[in-house]
Amino acid sequence: MQFTSEQHFDDGVLEREFTLGEIPGTLWTPGSAAPAPLILMAHNNGLPKGESRLVARARQSAASGYAVASIDAAGCGDRPRSAVDERARADLRRAMAAGEPVDEIFESFIGPLVEKAVPEWRTTLDALLSLPEIGGPVGYSGWTAVGIRLAVVEPRITAAGFFAGGYVPRAQREEARQVTIPLLLLLQWDDEGNPRQRALDLFDAFGTEEKTLHANMGGHTGTPWFEVEDGGRFFARHLK
Repeated sequence: MQFTSEQHFDDGVLEREFTLGEIPGTLWTPGSAAPAPLILMAHNNGLPKGESRLVARARQSAASGYAVASIDAAGCGDRPRSAVDERARADLRRAMAAGEPVDEIFESFIGPLVEKAVPEWRTTLDALLSLPEIGGPVGYSGWTAVGIRLAVVEPRITAAGFFAGGYVPRAQREEARQVTIPLLLLLQWDDEGNPRQRALDLFDAFGTEEKTLHANMGGHTGTPWFEVEDGGRFFARHLK
């Protein structure tokens, strides 16, 4: 892991950009000297790690005493996308504009994104836990499809907060039954891109006995800020 830049903020948070092979990432750490618990933070469906809402959540969590890391996994953010992915995205835009079904198009590129992203997240986790300023335990926040797979294959993740606003491939909907860690699922009741019943069915499918659903009125980007604070309390129960 090579750090390429750093920025100090008035609240004591240190933000550092890094590269790990071909993986670009950002690490936020609190001002305290003690090793901090870690939260892996991923944006839905491949949006960049520098997206403003993710950065705001990351800085809030770091100021509360967590190390927070985000990456642009393969095919995500500013990293190159395959010609197949680009065609799928173009097909998606066309189908949405025409009001046509889009599930199979989502399957064609979100499924492969998950398959590519999870190994890179695990590689990143290996490197992060070798840093003296990070001590674990580890939580996960964000992109539901990737989070489900990570929760199934990565025993170091002990709690997860998922956002129900991104498409979850059929494979991950089945894997949800294997998720047994404490879970918080955020749902926007009127999310224009995510059928409400599908999100409720997914919540019901999770295998954990400790799961909480927070539903708020509003569309896809309308999640109220107090959910960040509630998420902080959720992670405090399980990571500190």
